[in-house]
Amino acid sequence: MYVILVYDVGEKRVGKILRLCRKYLCWIQNSVFEGEISEVKLKELLLKVDIIMDKEVDSIILFKNSDERWMEKQIVGKERCSIDNFI
Repeated sequence: MYVILVYDVGEKRVGKILRLCRKYLCWIQNSVFEGEISEVKLKELLLKVDIIMDKEVDSIILFKNSDERWMEKQIVGKERCSIDNFI
């Protein structure tokens, strides 16, 4: 599945969430990630996020789609994570 993950977490947890999400998805903008991920890997990521985040003040928002082809993406300016790097 294709996901876009957006997070808003406290300063003390930002670095941990950033490093964790980079293991699973492509970092495209501050606090925003995207990419293909299996259901199992997504559940694994969310379990690890749950350990780090404070649910009283932090939030994670996921946009899911079965296929990236159904989403139109327009980039204005520099692209942070290009798929050209993948082999």
